[in-house]
Amino acid sequence: MKKYFAMALAAGLILSSCGNQTENNASEADTTEVEVHVLHAQDVDPLSPDSVIALLKEGNSSFVHHVKHNRDAVAQLKESARDGQHPLAIVLSCIDARVPVEMIFDKGVGDIFVTRVAGNVVSPDVLGSMEYACEHSGSKVAVVMGHKNCGAVHSACEDVQAGNMTQMLAKIKPAIDVCRSEAEDAEGAEFENSVVYANVHNMIDAVRKGSEILRELEEEGKIKIVGAVFDLETGEVEFLDK
Repeated sequence: MKKYFAMALAAGLILSSCGNQTENNASEADTTEVEVHVLHAQDVDPLSPDSVIALLKEGNSSFVHHVKHNRDAVAQLKESARDGQHPLAIVLSCIDARVPVEMIFDKGVGDIFVTRVAGNVVSPDVLGSMEYACEHSGSKVAVVMGHKNCGAVHSACEDVQAGNMTQMLAKIKPAIDVCRSEAEDAEGAEFENSVVYANVHNMIDAVRKGSEILRELEEEGKIKIVGAVFDLETGEVEFLDK
């Protein structure tokens, strides 16, 4: 009987502690300023491409270190519906569900454009989306972002051929060929992650070659086209120098 009483008492203390912790968390949330502002042209126009890249890096650091930004997404939607959108950047990302682009850059409604396709490969539709973002809406940076442990890269390395995936995965093959020519062991996770990096570089080249609009904007210093790789395990985004 004493044993069961002791167990019940311990359970009660645990529940009480959890309840107090919940109340404390709620209290902390209540005191956090709620962000409702969305970006306007006057916010984005003065920024340089380098300053936008710095903001993306800062946002990723906030994500990695669990810094809470309390946003009222509904209020932001309403404001953007009235005043339009002026995102800082456009990010071409893989469709992988573990790569929530806005979250990993700690950005809210209207802050960035996101276009997603398996393997973050470039196509005319992707280029048109990037052109819309940078030429029409004033975005300052176009990011081609791959991620480690990419399923599309793995499938391309395994030479998967099925339906429309065949043509899509073929766009990753040049990166595989480059990495195989340089690697002693052309298989496994380490090799496939090297393909991820090579594929990002290839897709940056594809953007510049495939879009005269984006190429000229970059040559004029109005935008930057950059590469990045997201690490699923750490949450960190590595921006590539070249």
